[in-house]
Amino acid sequence: MRGASQAKWVVAAVAVALAATACGSGGSSGGGAGDAGPVNAQGVFSYQSSEPQNPLQPANAMEVGGGRIIKSLFKGLVDYDPTDGKLRNQVAEKIETTDAQNYTVTLKSGWTFHDGTPVTAQSFVDAWNWSANVKNNQINSDWFSDIQGYTDVHPDKGDPTAQTMSGLKVVDDTHFTIALTGPVSYFQYKLGYTAFSPLPKVFFTDPAKYGQSPIGNGAYKFVSWEHNKAVTVAAYDKYAGIDKPKNAGIVFKNYSQAEAAYKDLVSDNLDVLDQVDPSDLASYKNDLGDRAVDQAQGAIQSISFSLYQAEWQGQDKAKVRQGLSMAIDRATITKTVLNGSRQAANSWVAPGAMGYKDNTCGEYCTYDPAKAKQLVTEGGGVPGNKITVLYNADGGHKEWVDAVCNSIRQATGVECVGDAKPDFKTSRDLIKNKKVNGLMRTGWVQDYPLNANFLRDVYGTGAAANDAGYSSAEFDKFAAEADKATSVEKTAELYQQAEAQLAKDMPAIPLWYYKTTAGYSKNVQNVKYDSFGDPVFTQVEVKQK
Repeated sequence: MRGASQAKWVVAAVAVALAATACGSGGSSGGGAGDAGPVNAQGVFSYQSSEPQNPLQPANAMEVGGGRIIKSLFKGLVDYDPTDGKLRNQVAEKIETTDAQNYTVTLKSGWTFHDGTPVTAQSFVDAWNWSANVKNNQINSDWFSDIQGYTDVHPDKGDPTAQTMSGLKVVDDTHFTIALTGPVSYFQYKLGYTAFSPLPKVFFTDPAKYGQSPIGNGAYKFVSWEHNKAVTVAAYDKYAGIDKPKNAGIVFKNYSQAEAAYKDLVSDNLDVLDQVDPSDLASYKNDLGDRAVDQAQGAIQSISFSLYQAEWQGQDKAKVRQGLSMAIDRATITKTVLNGSRQAANSWVAPGAMGYKDNTCGEYCTYDPAKAKQLVTEGGGVPGNKITVLYNADGGHKEWVDAVCNSIRQATGVECVGDAKPDFKTSRDLIKNKKVNGLMRTGWVQDYPLNANFLRDVYGTGAAANDAGYSSAEFDKFAAEADKATSVEKTAELYQQAEAQLAKDMPAIPLWYYKTTAGYSKNVQNVKYDSFGDPVFTQVEVKQK
């Protein structure tokens, strides 16, 4: 679950890349003309959600349960216009660079936090320094690794030797500068991610307490958090952004079963759905009519190997992993079990992202039972001839996990079973703490629409989202070369070399590309989804009753 940004000199290129995934195709245009009605500006709507994995701190969410809530509470320098994907400034008046390494940021005046204190350059610099510091244990701390002085506040071992990154300098209340360790052509893509949000002074007095009742600067302010039930936010009347809410608030309502969320939606007890569960995909368009949504999304579903476990290490095991990938009949599973709601994947990057290249996985993502069994045998087989696939039971994944396991079992003779955990938080805690034996579900929604986000941020050595524990000197070399390019187009081209390395090592098996298959109740209108799969929360209108 992520965000995105970039500067003027790459806007044109990004607009082209985003055109393929921008909101608007199929299913819903926001309620249908026949459903439009008088609006209750004081109305609050509910949204299908899950318990956040961590406290609600901007740099401490890498999953949708916490990430979407934080996006509603905070606004960074930039974000994307959900209608066409183009970059738009929010807190930033402008971000300037001549060399893709040194940046000058100018802020707009008039932005305030929900406690009334002003948002200043210091608010950003202090937040980034705190979030990057290894002692503060923020899950997204490595997002700051491009900035000079990051290794001083976040050494690989031991305590920090500094409290601030040398690459950040406050000029005055509305200006600060950023110096990177080297050119990163797409750095400004990254600045829209929630980790780069500003923080108010009160945060630093008690970060733990703040994480339970955050104060942001976004379109919505925090109201309450009933753990394992719901998080409620209310529209902030002094919000200075260009996307002012058309509603009075949101209830992020937890569901332990996706099927239950869908039933509530159909009965109008839930207003906006995240994703339709597999068992209802065949009927949801008939059930919801014009309120059904079916459109492209910049996301991919994969299953990753626990490469930190001894049984998956060694070059021969790459053959086993490749064989297991070839044992999965993606075309049949997406057509039948998932009712055509997904597109079979043959790359590690979702279509629509700049640098996407078709079929980088090659033969290893092509169903071939005979070759699959051969590779598994040549690689020494699977220990105990059995594998498990960890997944969260509250996300509607059981059906496809069972189908993937059946396909593997029939093609190779390897026993395969799903390992269901009760909720997303439980599964993510096990994955984060490297306590998985076997395989794990590792879906990825773009943070920014560039192949680097699907590659470096997921498979780079030590990357926060590198759930597999994958480490390849070759992959890291290609990624480093791509990062040094001074044009975003060249960066995207060079990252394709890094992606080719994944086919050789197979740290994760690409399964299919997501589509947003969702819908909304009769209580709301003007419901639209962006290319990240998120509802455009501020534009949802609650109908008069």
